[in-house]
Amino acid sequence: MTQTTQHRPASVQDLKDLVGVEIGPTEWHVVDQAKIDAFAELTGDHQWIHVNPAKAADSPFGSTIAHGLYSLSRTPAFLEELMAFDGFAHSLNYGYDKVRFIHPLPVGSRIRLRAELTKVEETAPGQVNVVTKLTVEADGIDKPILVAESIGRFSA
Repeated sequence: MTQTTQHRPASVQDLKDLVGVEIGPTEWHVVDQAKIDAFAELTGDHQWIHVNPAKAADSPFGSTIAHGLYSLSRTPAFLEELMAFDGFAHSLNYGYDKVRFIHPLPVGSRIRLRAELTKVEETAPGQVNVVTKLTVEADGIDKPILVAESIGRFSA
């Protein structure tokens, strides 16, 4: 197991200094059927490709696959493995741009996150929006599972 380095930006300049720097990856996290089922229960999305292993075995995927939104919903916690924003008074998830589910995520996969700050924009005195490119990858799969741009709002 590798030790993930956590960045701790405490100022707008610290954030600007991280633009263009690859951060991560996180540790690997296993996506098992219990997690997929719990996500289905939470969201009400019980499509058979996610929750019916017997039927999914006969699908082109050969097994159940995680919901695309499952992967996206894991990114805030993964990002916390890589960065701590405790030097800011407030940090909020402001939204997402360009979310793409590139590859299906089979049950039993191990996933992790790589991040890269792509833009730090001061929107008001002491307030910035930070755009972070998020890439979720799975062990043994060449393409990313998910690529998205997360927008965070930080106040000093």
